[in-house]
This record gives sequence, structure tokens and C-alpha cells, in this order.
Amino acid sequence: MELRYSLPFLSLMLQLCMSDTNLSGHLVLEPYDFLFDTAVEAYYKGDWLSVILNMEKALRNKATVRKVKAQCRINCANNTAFGEPLDGLGVPIPGAGSVDDLGFFQQILKRADCVNSCETEKLGTPTLHQVTEEVELEFKKRTPYNYLQVAYFKIHKLDKAVAAANTFFQANPDHMEMKQNLDYYRMMAGVQVEDFKDLEARPHMAEFQLGKSYYSDDSFGLAAEHFEAAVDEYFTANKECRVLCEGAYNYDGYNYMEYSADLFQTMTDHYMQVLNCKQHCSVELALAAGKATPFEDFLPSHFNYLQFSYYNSEKYERAIECAKTFLLFRPNDEVMKQNLAYYSAVLGEDKAETISARQVVKQYIQQTILEKELLYFGYEAFGITFVDPDTWTPEDVMPTKLRDKQKADKATAARITEEIGNLMKEIETLVEEKKKDSTDIHKIIVPQEGGALKYDDIMVTMTSTQLNGSQRVLLDGVVTADECRELQHLSNAAALKGDGYRGHPSPHSPSETFQGVTVLKAVKLGQEGKVPLKSARLYFDLSEKVRKVVESHFRLETPLYFSYSHLVCRSAIDEKQDREDLSHPVHADNCLLVSELNECIKEPPAYTHRDYSAILYLNNDFEGGDFIFTELDAKTVTAEVRPQCGRVVGFGAGKENPHGVRAVTKGQRCAVALWFTLDPAHEEKERIQAEDMLKMFSTPVNEEFSKTDSSDPQPATPQPPAQADQKKADKKQDDKPAEQKQDVPADTQDDKEKADKKQDDKPAEQKQEVPANTQDDKAADSQKDEAEAKTASKTTTKTTKAKAAPKAKAKAGDQAKAKTDKVKPAAKTKQVDKKDAKPAAKKTTKVAVKKDSKKSEASDSQDKKDEL
Repeated sequence: MELRYSLPFLSLMLQLCMSDTNLSGHLVLEPYDFLFDTAVEAYYKGDWLSVILNMEKALRNKATVRKVKAQCRINCANNTAFGEPLDGLGVPIPGAGSVDDLGFFQQILKRADCVNSCETEKLGTPTLHQVTEEVELEFKKRTPYNYLQVAYFKIHKLDKAVAAANTFFQANPDHMEMKQNLDYYRMMAGVQVEDFKDLEARPHMAEFQLGKSYYSDDSFGLAAEHFEAAVDEYFTANKECRVLCEGAYNYDGYNYMEYSADLFQTMTDHYMQVLNCKQHCSVELALAAGKATPFEDFLPSHFNYLQFSYYNSEKYERAIECAKTFLLFRPNDEVMKQNLAYYSAVLGEDKAETISARQVVKQYIQQTILEKELLYFGYEAFGITFVDPDTWTPEDVMPTKLRDKQKADKATAARITEEIGNLMKEIETLVEEKKKDSTDIHKIIVPQEGGALKYDDIMVTMTSTQLNGSQRVLLDGVVTADECRELQHLSNAAALKGDGYRGHPSPHSPSETFQGVTVLKAVKLGQEGKVPLKSARLYFDLSEKVRKVVESHFRLETPLYFSYSHLVCRSAIDEKQDREDLSHPVHADNCLLVSELNECIKEPPAYTHRDYSAILYLNNDFEGGDFIFTELDAKTVTAEVRPQCGRVVGFGAGKENPHGVRAVTKGQRCAVALWFTLDPAHEEKERIQAEDMLKMFSTPVNEEFSKTDSSDPQPATPQPPAQADQKKADKKQDDKPAEQKQDVPADTQDDKEKADKKQDDKPAEQKQEVPANTQDDKAADSQKDEAEAKTASKTTTKTTKAKAAPKAKAKAGDQAKAKTDKVKPAAKTKQVDKKDAKPAAKKTTKVAVKKDSKKSEASDSQDKKDEL
């Protein structure tokens, strides 16, 4: 596999090097938005080398455009500077006469010509590199590195994949899939700590962070070196940021054609906008990647760190210089004044007097304050809003009227904030009282259990008490061995790999593959003759049987509706694995489990409408895969159930029943996972469609014909993945990281939708918290947040209305799926350690498979109480 990509990769590197040569040869740069779109298209075709070539080139060209524009403007400013400044002023002022005015505008024209000629020569026409806001946002979010990490991984360039992944993650620290990818990379052989680079790190911020790190370790000498480098890099970056503000005027708030200002008003509007941008550079440079707020007093803090670092290094001259420089920003800072007095006493007052603050900072402050005064003048005279980004600005810089108005506004805002705070406290008090009342009512009205099961052949094996919890039940004899085999054959014939996770075959563990099929999909395949129709009908009927049993056992006064149903199998990739992870992490079905806090938050994106869950097991010829109930800490196991044919575990879907699945270490584990709701508004519309289709296909025979017909369906050949290469990759790359779902510009969405259907080689789709025995709470093409129809009780009118909605609901479901992905930070902490389970206060009940159905009743009773 390495050889397969060796020569193409060398060719790729050669092309990237040639791009630099082309630049030096004054060839016009390709627009980076065009390269980005080309790379995205190649991504969805699986052309990884083309992805790398175009995406890397897009990043390089964007950086080149910025660098060239900054350099051209800096050079032209130096070459076309105004004449000698007038006494007492920093710049010459036009207006002393017509000749002086012409001289001023002559310099303006010369500078414009210089900049235009320079940029056109090196970049091409001015419009060539203009991009949309959407593309600019993609680069700001570092989206190209998201694509690159997958492409480099596919060609086995792990060091580059890791660097790209880490670069993306630095700007998107809440992106849980990329965090998972980085965790995978850390465990992979050949990955070094040095590979985790930030390829977009800005030099001044990188030096500042290093300085802080050494400062925290009391390595003051090294800290001072990096802080000094950070100061130098800061002023370089500041100069570049400021000249890039001198771009086109932004007609924000009105149409270009409606703008009718005269010469001097137009100049004023544009220049105020440029000055505002230059002032904002202090905020831009103080922002670290992935942070929402900038460092406060970023530039002054450099000199605060430096003065103390030099003091600890006994370099008192430098300490005094930095202390005086800091006092330029904060002249009334008592602590710094005390430090300066101490340093001066140690060094000698006379010698300390000769040391002055840094000249570059003096000039910076002088220029910045003058700009602020001009902006405040524009605010007063023309109403052009200016909000000072710096906290160190002297108070007298702001005009008195504005200062008084600002104080009044602050007082009003403080009063409103206080009133809102008081109101929120009152609301919180009311909410707490309501919660207390609800809790008291809940204690009085305990859910009833133990209702008649309506089927003589079903036996209650264990109740809530025996399972060490509430709203739990274990049933046996729900289906026959023949029915189990038929449903397992149906799964292997009709199920798709990664169903519910957009084709990702290993959504929860790289050591297992997952496949599933919904009721509607099975019925459609039966209609097409690809699977036996009676098997699809059996799937429908048996899930309905489970619904009735759960409804009757828990003595529900209102009917249960299907929310979602899925026939699933999970298989161990390598047999006899020694694994510490879970086949499905511990979770709850209608709330977000935060195991670190022992809480389960019942709010979206959790499926809050789910009320009960059930899993019907189909086999036991596998190793591992036991179902577990835990405490809210996701570690303390309270009960353990061994799957077997015909066994059903039913339970309430709330925080009282966190659950998960132990690793399947050998063989294939199959089950029908079912979720129910008491709210008919969330009824599963797909199931209603399936019911209607079955009614069309049915003949007037006994509705139980599927039970009397004992012939097993012939298993169909399992469907292969969409791409042969991907199938091989699934077998060879067990340690493959979860890939990312990309946010791409609008013009690539159509390709993205096609790619969803055609290939699995794409960034891992977002996953949802799901019940333990399915690795997919929702199917990729049929996920919806609705409950399924109750078989015998729906009228024709209701069925017809329900059938009209699936497409719209599917879209809503997909959106819910995308949102739910963001709530998985606790997924990796929800692993159940057998050692952790031992000291649990409660006894952990373990239910084993009954090997001999003819054992005595006393023996059965003993088996039910087997403990871990």
C-alpha cells in the first residue's frame, strides 16, 4: 500500500515545489477559491492526491496573496511618503494653499499607482483573487485542514495527517470528532509527539505562549527570550495587519448606487473605516486560535512578564526598561511603580534615571492615541461609531460629552442587568419549587409493574427489584428459535454496513463492524423480491408483539407508540480480542448523560420524547456483548444480562436506567432494538408506511401465518460496500480514525449529497447517543424522530396523513442528528471497568443463558440471582 502512493506522492511534492518557482517567475497565481473547490470535488471522488495538491496549493496561494498585498503597500508607503512634517505635528497638513493641496493629492495618486502596479504585476487583475464571504469563512475556520487530514491518512502519511488534524482542532476545540481522531492518532504506531503541530500558528502568539510556559516553570531566562521574540513579532504582525486595512471601502448598510457623498465626505467615510480597522488590529493579534475572547491588555502584558523575568535573572537594567515601558500603558499602576522603585534602589537611582522606556512602544502609543482622537472626532461630527478596543486608553482622549454619555449608558446597563438578575433569581426559585413538587408527586405515584403479558408462552425472568433498579424487566420466550434464525438471516441479507451512521462501519469501536435495517427498508426489499416478504412481515409483527408486552407489563394507562425500530448486528473484526473499550458506551435514551457529574440532562438534542426502550435478542453464539445497567457514573454496574434467542430486556428510557454493551470479542451479535413514546406526535412515520405496504401485499389468510410456516428463508448474499477499495480498507485499517463531516461552501453541497450515497471514504459523520444494543439510533436514509404506528388501532385517515410527512421529517431528523453529535464529549469516559464494578454498594445481577430449557424451576430461580 505504501508503494502504491510513493511515486505519486513524490510527483505531488514536485508540483508543490514548482508552484514556488512559478511564483518567482511572475506567473499569475491561481485563485485559491478555485483550488479549494477543485480539492473538495476530488475529495468526494476519493482522489486523495488531487485533494492534497489543490488544497495545499490553495493554502499557499492565499498566504501569498496576503503577503504580496502587505509588502506592496508597505513599500509604496515608504517610497511615496509625504514631505517633512510641520513643527509640532506628526504629518504635513494640506490646505495651506492650492499648490499644497495639489502636492498632497499628487502623493495620493502616486501611492495608488504604486500599489496597483505592484499588486497587478505579482497577482494579476484586482478581481482575480476576490472570494465570497463563505469561502473566506471556510479558511478562517481552517476547514482545508479537515480535508487534508483525511487525504493524508488515506495515503498513509501519518505525520502530515496528524499535523493537519491538530491544526484544524486548534481553531475548533469543540469539534469532538476531530478530538476523537487525535486520540486515535496518539495510539497509533509511528506517530510522534512532534507531529502534533499547528501549521497556522502565528509567530507572535506562538512565542508568547512559549514564554508563558517557561514563565510558569520558573525558567525566567528562557521566558524572557521568548517574550522578547514575541514583542518583535507582534510589531511585525501589527504593521502587516494595519496596511491590509487599506483596502476597498465596505458599503455596509446601504447600496453602492445610492452612495452620493462629495469628495471630502467620501474620503472621511473611507478613512474612518480604515482607522477603525487599524484600531481593531490590537484585538486581532490578541486572539489565540480557538478562543472566543482576546487576551486582555495583550501587548502591555508582555512587558509585565518581561520585567519580572529580568528581575529573577538579576538583569535590573532590562527590568527597569520593561517596567517603565509598562507604565506607558498604565501610568497609575501602584504595583509596577513599587517594582520600579525597588529595581532603581538596587541598581542605583542615578543609573536608573538614564534608562528610558522603549522607543518603539512610545511611537506605537502616540500613533494609536492620535488615531483614537480622530475617530472620536468623527463620532462627534459625523456620527461614525467608534468603540475603543483598548482598556489602557487615557480617559481624556474621549471627548467630555461622549464620556458623560458613556457613563450614563453604563449606569443604565448596570441597572437593567441588576433587574434582570433579580428576575432570574425569582424564576429560579419558582422552578426549584416546581421541581420539588414534581419530585414529591413522583414519590407518591410510583409506576406500577407486573401487569398481565397477554401471551402464555412469555415468562418474566427478572423484575426491577432483581435487576437492582426501577422500571426494568427481563422476559424470556418472546420468540421461537426458528423466528430468531429467520430475523438473523434477514439482517445478513438486507442490512447495510454503518446504517444510521452514514455508512461508517465502526461507529463506536474500531474493533467491531455494525449493520442494520429498518422496518420500512426490509418491507421495500421484500416488495422488490430481494428478501422474503414474509421475513419482513415477521420483523414487523414481532416488534409489535414486544410493544404490547412492554405496554402491558408496565401497566401503562396510555398506549405506547413506536419511536424507532432497528434490526441490527455487530461483529467482532478480530477474534479473541483483549479489549478495554465497550461495544456501545454507557448512555441513557432520553437525556444527555454527564457521568462526571452523575447527572442526566433531559433537553435537546437528546430524544426527550422517548419513554421506554426494549431489546429483543436473536442469538447467543458469540463472546462478550453482555448488556449492562449502571449507575449515573457510567462505571458502577448494577445488573448484567446475557443475550439469548427470545430474550427481551425492557426498561424506562430515562436517567434511572443508564446502560451499555460490553465488547463483542468473537462472532456476531444480533438484536431488534426498539424505542417507544407515549406522545403520538412522535410516532414513527416509516412504520406506518411499512404497515400500509404490508396491507397491500397481504392476502386474507391467518395473520399468524408467519408463525406456522416453519420453512427458513434462504439467506441472500450480503451487499458489498459501494467501493471495492473501501471494503479492503475496512479490513486493513482497524485503527482508522473517525473521519469528519465537512462544512463546505454552498456550491459543493450537491457533490456532497452524491458522495453520501456513493462512498464511505469521507470524514466521519456525526453520531448520536443511542440505546445500548444498536450502534445506530437512526438510519442514514430513514432517521426520523417519530414513533411508529400501533398496528391494530390506527384509522385510515390517520395513516394517510402520516404518510404525507416522511420527507420533511427525514430532513428534521437529519438536522437533529447533526446537532446531537455535539453532545458526545463524555462518550470516551463512559467505559465500564470490571474492576470498578466490584466495590459497588449494590449487588450486580448477571443473567446467563439457559443452556437446558428443561431444568427445574428451582434451578431457574438460582440462575436468576447469579452475581458478578
